[in-house]
Amino acid sequence: MDWTKLIPGLGLLLDRLLPDPKAAADAKLELLKLAQTGELAQLNADTEIQKGQLAINLADAQSGSNYRGGWRPFLGWTCGAALAWDWVFKQIFVTAWALTGHAVPVLPQLNIEQIIGLLVCLLGIGTMRTAEKLRGKA
Repeated sequence: MDWTKLIPGLGLLLDRLLPDPKAAADAKLELLKLAQTGELAQLNADTEIQKGQLAINLADAQSGSNYRGGWRPFLGWTCGAALAWDWVFKQIFVTAWALTGHAVPVLPQLNIEQIIGLLVCLLGIGTMRTAEKLRGKA
């Protein structure tokens, strides 16, 4: 639950419970400090998770080969091969087969929407990382 959304209501409650304006202001300030501390703790935890993921990404990137390095290159090559087959090589194969005068065999259909979705995710993540590097944030 996001406790920061309760702060305005708690501030009004403090105004009613504490008749002294100085005491109410001090209590509100303490409430804001507690909320900020919670947000900073969550931000720190998120940052630590991201640092761990960056270490994993770095280990993948330093594998020494474009063909080795984990699941990202594998998925990239798989998506690239599937799209190359569906958009280029299958068309050439079908055309060449038809030119021989034979009936074109039924070829399996790839789910290109899912492949493109996966590829867009991989490229999007890479693009965000590049943008961070260009801004000096990474």
